[in-house]
Amino acid sequence: MQHFTLIYPSIITKLIKITMFDDLRTISLLDWLENDLLMIVDSCELASSDASFRRYFRIKTPEGSFVVMDAPPDKENTEAFIRIAHLLAGITVNVPIIFQQNTVEGFLLLEDFGSQCFLDQLTIENVTSLYDSAFHALLLMQSQTAIERFGLPAYNEALLQRELVIFEEWFLLESLDTSIPVNLWDSLCDVLISSALEQPLVCVHRDYHSRNLMFTADDSPGIIDFQDAVIGPITYDLVSLLRDCYISWSPELIAQWRSDYYQRLIALDLIAVSPEQFKRWFDLMGLQRHLKAIGIFSRLHLRDGKSTYLNDIPRTLTYVLTVCADYPELSNFLAFLQEQVVPAYETFKQSPLS
Repeated sequence: MQHFTLIYPSIITKLIKITMFDDLRTISLLDWLENDLLMIVDSCELASSDASFRRYFRIKTPEGSFVVMDAPPDKENTEAFIRIAHLLAGITVNVPIIFQQNTVEGFLLLEDFGSQCFLDQLTIENVTSLYDSAFHALLLMQSQTAIERFGLPAYNEALLQRELVIFEEWFLLESLDTSIPVNLWDSLCDVLISSALEQPLVCVHRDYHSRNLMFTADDSPGIIDFQDAVIGPITYDLVSLLRDCYISWSPELIAQWRSDYYQRLIALDLIAVSPEQFKRWFDLMGLQRHLKAIGIFSRLHLRDGKSTYLNDIPRTLTYVLTVCADYPELSNFLAFLQEQVVPAYETFKQSPLS
C-alpha cells in the first residue's frame, strides 16, 4: 500500500474526496489524466450522462476547466466522434476542441462549453434569437458539407426501419403488452420511409435539439453529441429542433420557423419543392423520429434503469397523435393509437413499475 500511495497520491486523494467515482473506469480516467497527460486535477465531478453508455466529467485544473468523455470502447465509438468533430470544425460549426485522445480506453479531453444547454435557457422572450443561432449552424451543416467526401453512413431504408422497430418492440410490446396488426404496421412504415427517402440528402446530426445545443458566450450554440451523424433527409434535424421531445412550442411558432427555414433552403437551392410538400416531409419525418424516441425512452427505462425519460413520452406521443390527425393515409394508425395504445399507456403510467 505504501508503494501504491507514493505512485498515485493525487488519484487516491480524489477518490477519497469523490466517493461516488469508485468504479474502475473513473480510476483509469484519472490515471490517464494525471500520469499520462501529467495534468494537475484539482476537482472532478460528473457533468452529465446521456441516453447512451457515455459519461462526461468536468475537471478543474490550473490551466482551466475541461470536459472528459468516458466512452467504453466495447459500447461506444470515439473514433467517429473525433472524425466528425474535425469535419464540422472545418465548416466553422462550433464543436468542442479535442485536446487529447485515448481511443484504446475510450477517453477524450474536450473543450468545456459550460453547463448551460439551450433547454436551460429557453424562454418565450429569447427563443427567437436562440433558435436563429441554431438555424444558422444547421444551415452550415446542410449547405457546406460535401456529402460525397464526408464518408458518413447513409440514413437508408434499413436504418429507418430498424429505428421504427424500436417503437414496436420496446413501447408497444415490452411496455404496453400490445401488438399492432402486421398490415397496419407495414403500411405505416412504407409511408414514413418513402417520404424520408425522397428528400434531398444532407449531413444529419440526428439529435439536433435543445439538450445538445450549448449556450456559450461566443459563437453560440456549441454543438455536442454528433457522433451518430449520417447523410440523410433534409428535414430531420429541423423537426428534431422544432418539435423537441424536451420542450414544446405553439403550432403557430413552429409553422413560422418552418416557413422561414424553407425560404433559406430555397435561396440556397438546397430544395425545389412547394411549401406544402416541404411541410409533409417535415411532419412525416417528425413522426418517424418521435416513434423511435418513444421506443428509446421505453428501452432506457426497462433495460437501462434510466426512468426519467418516461416523463418525455407524453409530449412526444402528443406530437404523434397530432400529425396522424392531419393525414388521411394515417387514419387507421391514428385509430389504433386512440383505441388501443392511449388506454394501455394510461394504465402503464399508473403501474408501480413505471
